Amino acid sequence: MSNKHTIDLDFDREHIWHPYTSMIDPLPVYPVTRTYDNKIELETGEVLIDGMASWWSAIHGYGHPKIVKAIQQQAQVMSHVMFGGLTHQPAVDLCKKLLAITPKSLEKVFLADSGSVSVEVAIKMALQYWMSLGKTGKSKLMTAKKGYHGDTFAAMSVCDPVNSMHNLYQGFLPEHVFVDAPKSSFFATQCQAELLQLEQAFIDHHDEVAAFIIEPMVQNAGGMNFYNPEYLKCIRELCNKYDVLLILDEIATGFGRTGKMFACEHADIEPDIMCIGKALTGGAMTLSATLATENVALGISRGDAKVLMHGPTFMGNPLACSAANASIELLTNEYGLAQVRRIENALAILEDCSKFEEVVDVRVLGAIGVVELNTSIDVAKIQQFFISQGVWIRPFGKLIYVMPPYTTPNQDIEKLCKSIFKAIAEKAY
Repeated sequence: MSNKHTIDLDFDREHIWHPYTSMIDPLPVYPVTRTYDNKIELETGEVLIDGMASWWSAIHGYGHPKIVKAIQQQAQVMSHVMFGGLTHQPAVDLCKKLLAITPKSLEKVFLADSGSVSVEVAIKMALQYWMSLGKTGKSKLMTAKKGYHGDTFAAMSVCDPVNSMHNLYQGFLPEHVFVDAPKSSFFATQCQAELLQLEQAFIDHHDEVAAFIIEPMVQNAGGMNFYNPEYLKCIRELCNKYDVLLILDEIATGFGRTGKMFACEHADIEPDIMCIGKALTGGAMTLSATLATENVALGISRGDAKVLMHGPTFMGNPLACSAANASIELLTNEYGLAQVRRIENALAILEDCSKFEEVVDVRVLGAIGVVELNTSIDVAKIQQFFISQGVWIRPFGKLIYVMPPYTTPNQDIEKLCKSIFKAIAEKAY
């Protein structure tokens, strides 16, 4: 049932700061009164097919009865309790589930409250690990350009230093070692010269580098770059060879988005530290986790500090853990990754966009579909067009992309794809 009250858009415009927008000339916002299945219902009456899964998190759509029931039942018992000195069943159950589906080398779980915080924790783990071993010179990180790892300060410092939303903070952020973004695509043969160049960076910097951090297989907000599994496999080998930890940021790629439960499975490698978030609770609540190997955890614990110096107030929130337990059960017990494979096949229709001269590339991997243009997109203009078509798609830069809920039926996938085709055909960008 829709909310009968009118949302005060004037107040919103004057006083509420939305993501990545100006308070002088903000991008328009559209009032939502309800979400259900794979739909977003606006106050003005439009019902939109959601192509974004609320920034890639709502993998089961909205209001899934099993997740709702889990939250309701937990709320009646215990909505929250501090995690310092206490524990509870939802957290224990969740960590058991995570260890069952993540790479086997990961044995320790640190629960946090957002993806950016999980990256902060991963970076602290890597730095503290080497400090504990007395190697204080290993104080930098290595990463690839085009990466994106979050909006907090340590996370920003390993985002692309020039072509990201955080370049204005240069001079304030720690300076790390950046290598060229992976160029060999997921679907092509890996260029060996690229791997030699990568090794040279390890040769030059391994003494000062604590860890290499990268999003496996898909560099998401940095450009939707689908790169070759051999590149990631090479990073793992080089980290082993040159005594560098490997941090994989699976926040956007985890829980089936690329067609595997975790994207690192495409390369058949395991990290030393892994960050997860977004889809962890099926988009119902905010929760993240940083997982580490026993070697990393014990290394930190044997150092002078003895402990990992981090502890979010809402760490291990029982409501969020309960939602995550329900979401993982849906993903592992009910339909697995079959839905993702179905969506991948349905997204093939995006290839029709290749006929337009302004389209540079069309690519699909798992439940991710991307159309790359040769010009920047007017977000406000194209957003209005998409709403007129009954879909919710939010492009960025030169990219029009969809990452829909896994529950999206094929006819809705078709409508999302045809709306993108029509937007390009009518130059609505």
